[in-house]
Amino acid sequence: MTKTGTPCGRKRGRPAKIPAATSRTLEFDYSAAAAPAAPMIISSHLAPAKTTAVYDSYWRFAAERQRIFYRRALGSPWPWTDNPVMAVFKFTNAYRASDRVSQYLIRHVIYREDLPTSIDEVVFRILLFKLFNKIETWEKLEGALGSVTFADYRFEHYDAVLTRAMVEGHRIYSAAYIMPPGSSAFGHKAKHQNHLKLLEMMMAQSLPQKLASAHTMQRGFELLRAYPTIGDFLAYQFVTDVNYSEVTNFSEMDFVIPGPGARDGLRKCFADTGGLSDAELIRLMADRQEQECARLGLEFPSLWGRPLQLIDCQNLFCEVDKYARVAHPEAAGLTGRTRIKQKFAAQAQPIEFWYPPKWGINDRIAAGAVPNEAFEPTRPGAANTQDESV
Repeated sequence: MTKTGTPCGRKRGRPAKIPAATSRTLEFDYSAAAAPAAPMIISSHLAPAKTTAVYDSYWRFAAERQRIFYRRALGSPWPWTDNPVMAVFKFTNAYRASDRVSQYLIRHVIYREDLPTSIDEVVFRILLFKLFNKIETWEKLEGALGSVTFADYRFEHYDAVLTRAMVEGHRIYSAAYIMPPGSSAFGHKAKHQNHLKLLEMMMAQSLPQKLASAHTMQRGFELLRAYPTIGDFLAYQFVTDVNYSEVTNFSEMDFVIPGPGARDGLRKCFADTGGLSDAELIRLMADRQEQECARLGLEFPSLWGRPLQLIDCQNLFCEVDKYARVAHPEAAGLTGRTRIKQKFAAQAQPIEFWYPPKWGINDRIAAGAVPNEAFEPTRPGAANTQDESV
């Protein structure tokens, strides 16, 4: 750890055991110390952006979700938090790359010593995996076909495996986001057949080489966005996934596209945007993470020295949108949703966390270094990290 690596921390990481959160009854009526008022953020636009109470919850949520991440990673028993909403409901990690599917993609799809490492092969594997975004689907393909490579790709073989899985009652797509069926573009009845044809089109038009030649993440986004069925949200997700590989080396602070959930969270966090676009508000969050954590007395446990990036701040708006449905029911978003559908259920298989080597954090993980902010109590006199409204 370095002094500049952690957004709100100033101490060096050290091997440590995070104590388990104290077991307690989950109640929704405990009090919390008053925190400094949410700020009026002055921008270079015509008017200052005005925040709501949910804005403060955004930062408290991010810090607590990251503490939960470290407690789970070190094997501490449940419950990993005293926050009654986060203990019950399912939320993704503060860092996108820490989620189970992203971890699988990075370690078991992209960085494989037993699979070819050419640009075409790596991008083919990434896009094939992401079109379904489901670990079990990838494993079914590998189990039936052996090594998944572009050199050996045949539409009829892949179609047969996926069709059989569906006939047997298996879901082959993740529920994380909706993939358009693509029938109007490619003419097949089955959605997976159209997506295989989409992948064929991408490969035939040398998309991997074009991505490798792109100088900015926005250009990579535009290349993906040009294909049938790929909208803004999917193109941004896909270019982020390609960027986990060595094919591209974009900064995750280069470019951001807010998804539908993020836009809902933005509306709940900002009473007045002050003329800033949604993308500019997300950048504002990334730029102000140190200041806002300090204002709220939060020691944010970064990802082994890596601050929140634009993609992470975008995702956090999606999660805070859900969180606010319970913690701030008075806050209105765009969709009007009032419930969190998914409750937390622990996965039996633990994850050995490993990130793109170019990030330079895997050695710290291997050494057992953990940011002090992940396990140290709140500083004396600092605001309670729980939301007053919960």
